[in-house]
Amino acid sequence: MEEKNNWKAWLYLAPVLILMAIFTFFPLINTFVISFMKDYNATTGANSGFTFDNYGVVLGLTERIQGSGVLDTTFVAWGKPSALTNTLLITFVTVPISVVLALFISILLNNIKFMKSFFQTIFFMPYVTNIIAVGMVFAIIFSGSGVFNKIFGLTTSWVSPGSSWGNSMFVLCLYIIWTALPYKILIFSSGLQGIDKQYYQAAKIDGSSKVKTAFKITIPLLSPQILYITITSFIGAFKEYNAVIGLFNRNYTSNGNVPDLYTVVFYIYDKISAGASRMQYAAAAAVILFVIIMLFTIVQMQVSKKKVHY
Repeated sequence: MEEKNNWKAWLYLAPVLILMAIFTFFPLINTFVISFMKDYNATTGANSGFTFDNYGVVLGLTERIQGSGVLDTTFVAWGKPSALTNTLLITFVTVPISVVLALFISILLNNIKFMKSFFQTIFFMPYVTNIIAVGMVFAIIFSGSGVFNKIFGLTTSWVSPGSSWGNSMFVLCLYIIWTALPYKILIFSSGLQGIDKQYYQAAKIDGSSKVKTAFKITIPLLSPQILYITITSFIGAFKEYNAVIGLFNRNYTSNGNVPDLYTVVFYIYDKISAGASRMQYAAAAAVILFVIIMLFTIVQMQVSKKKVHY
C-alpha cells in the first residue's frame, strides 16, 4: 500500500522540485561550468574552451588581460583591503560578538518580568525594518556632524567618501551586529522557553549562582540553537553585501579609485555588472566563496559533535 501511494508524494513534491531544479540546482551547476570557460561571453554563450585561468585572475595569480602585465588584486591581497580579507574580517568580528550579545540579551529578557513583551518587541524591531532605511540612519548618526561625534566630542569622518578604511569598517561592523541581533535573540528566546524549569529549581536548591547556572544549564541546553545560529551567521557574513550598500552605497572610502570596502559578493556583483566578458570571473569567485562556506560549515559540524547536547 505504501509503494502504491509513493506517486502521490512525488506528485505533491513535483512543483517544489521543479522550481528548485530551475532556480537553484541549474544555476549552481551552470556557475561551476562557466567558471572553467575561457573567454566566455554571457550574451552569446560563446567560449574558447576549458581553462583554470579564471581562478588565477580572481586570485591575482594570472594577468587580468593577456599581455597587460596587470594582476587583479581586488579579490585577495593579504596585508591590505580586498574582497576576501574584508569579508573574513567582517565574519570573524561580527559573528562571535553578535552571537554572544544575542545570547546575553536573551537570557536577561528571559529573567525579567516587568515589561518583558515590550523589551522583546524593541529588540525585534530592527529585523522588520528596511535595511536601507537603517543604513541611512546609521550614516546620519556617524556623519561628521552626527550624534556619535557630538556625544564624544569628536570631529572624525566615519562614513563619508573621505573617511579612512578603519573608520568605515568600524561603523560597518557595528551596523552588521545591530541588524543581526534581532533574529538571533528571537531564536535564543524560543530555545529558552523550551528548557524545563526543574533544572533551574534543582540548581536553586543546590545554591548555584546565576552565572554558574547559565554556564552549566542554560548554555549547554541551548547548544543546538547556538550551533544553528553560528552556522547561519557565518554563511550570512560571508555573503555580506547589503550592509555596504545600505550604509555607504559605494565600495570605496578615501580613494574613489580603490575598492577598499569590497566584499566577496560585491566583487561578484561588480564583475557581472562589468559586462558579458567578465562573467567567468564572477562565476569563479562564486565557486571560491561556495567552497569557503562549505569548508567552514563542515568544520563547525565536526566540532558540534562533541559540544552540542540534544
